Formats: sequence, structure tokens, C-alpha cells
Amino acid sequence: MAEVVRTAPAEFIEAGAKTYLDDLTKAIGGYKEQDLSQTMGRQFVAGPGSFTTQAEGLASGLGSFEPFLQNAQGLVGPTAYQNYMSPYQQDIIDTTLAEYDVQAQKGLPALAANAIGAGAFGGGREGVQRAEYQAASDRNRAALQAQLLGQGFAQAQNLAGVDFSRNINLAQQSPALAGQQISALTGLGAAQSGREQQLLTADQQLASKTALQDLEAAQQFGSGVTGLIAGYPGRENILAPQASASPLATGLGTASTLAGIYRLINPPAAPTIKIG
Repeated sequence: MAEVVRTAPAEFIEAGAKTYLDDLTKAIGGYKEQDLSQTMGRQFVAGPGSFTTQAEGLASGLGSFEPFLQNAQGLVGPTAYQNYMSPYQQDIIDTTLAEYDVQAQKGLPALAANAIGAGAFGGGREGVQRAEYQAASDRNRAALQAQLLGQGFAQAQNLAGVDFSRNINLAQQSPALAGQQISALTGLGAAQSGREQQLLTADQQLASKTALQDLEAAQQFGSGVTGLIAGYPGRENILAPQASASPLATGLGTASTLAGIYRLINPPAAPTIKIG
């Protein structure tokens, strides 16, 4: 007869291992049924905050230099001064020249008095003096008019140059100021989004931890069971012995089987009954 020996862990460890396998099977099945959109996806990515939105809205201000640059282009050229001429320029010139003419006429009586004193009144000498006086007066009058026109032109040209510089400065400063504002808002937006992302990451970690809670618990329990198996002696189970048939018994059994088959093929004859 042969004995069958099976080495098994202690009964309480074997029961724990069965519990672990049951829990692990359930945990894996539950995890497979989890909706991944609850633990992963765009909902855990921080979007642009209010400061970032404001910065994006101000981006158009980076092109604010264009109108100032166009104005500056119109202030370049030989006719740029014309828009800056004083509207009272001609009035000033006319008034000044009229006063000059008045003052020039006041010099004629003196010429006549000198001619009378010299006994040359009405003569050619007086005529020459008058002609010379009038020519000199006309030259001075023309020089005064040219001076007034030159002053008006220089003033208008200077104003055009000042406006040109102002427009160029504004063309440079406008986008720079807009850029500084955008940069400040972008920095605030980054800090705002960073804080929001921390909260969303914490939410995602909690959701992931919750989804894996049963599986991790089963794995931890299984690690404990494994440790017990490695450190606790097992037990031997001896199964019931099984008798092995001897050659004689095998032969008798075979003969009996053959005899039974023979009787089935050749049944015995019915007995004869004699009467009287």
C-alpha cells in the first residue's frame, strides 16, 4: 500500500490565502469596471485664470503703435510744416507792414523841410532824395516781410518736428507699456493657475487612490500572507492508503470475469423433471 503525503501551510494561513485570492479577484474586477474619466482627463488640468484672460485681451495693444507711426510718416516732407502755420500769420504780417508804411510816410516831411532849407524844394535834388528814401523804405519793407514769413515757417517747421518726435515716442512707448501690463498679468495668471493646478492634482490623487483602494488593500493583505507562509512551518497531510492488487488476486479476478462472460454466452440447460 502506498501513502500520499501533501505539504500544506498552516490552516489559518491557508484560510487567509483563500480570503486574499477572493478579495484580489473582486478588487481587480471592480478596478476594470472603473470609469477612467473620473481619475484622468482634462478636468484635472488647470485652465487660464482671470489674470491670464485679461492678459490675452490686452494682446491687441501690442499693435497700438501703428496709428502713431502713420502720423509720424505724414510729418516727413517739404510740406509737413503747412499744417502748423499760424492761422493769424497773414494778419500779423499785414498789420506789421501797415504800421511800417505809416512810419515810413512820417519821414517824407523831413525831406521836404531839408529841401526848403537848402533852397532845393521841388527841384531835381529833392526828387533824387525822395527816390532814394522810397527805395530804401521798400527794401526795408520787403526785408521785414521776409523776416516775418521766415519766422512763421521756422515756427511751423519746429512744431511739425516736435509732433513727429511725439508720435515716434508714443509709437515706441504704447506697445512697451502694453507689454509691461501683459507681462505683469501673465505672471499673476501663472501663480493663479499654479495654485489651481495644485488643487486639481490633489483631487486627481484622491480619486486615483480611491479607485485603487480595494486593490492596494488586497495586495497589502497578500504581502502579509506571503510573509507568514515563508516564516511559519507547514504541515503534512497523509491521505488514506490505497491497497495494491496482488498477482493472485488479479488472476482470480480475471478468471471470475471470464467465467461470468462464458455463462452469459452458454447459459446452462434447464433441469429435467421426472414424474412417477
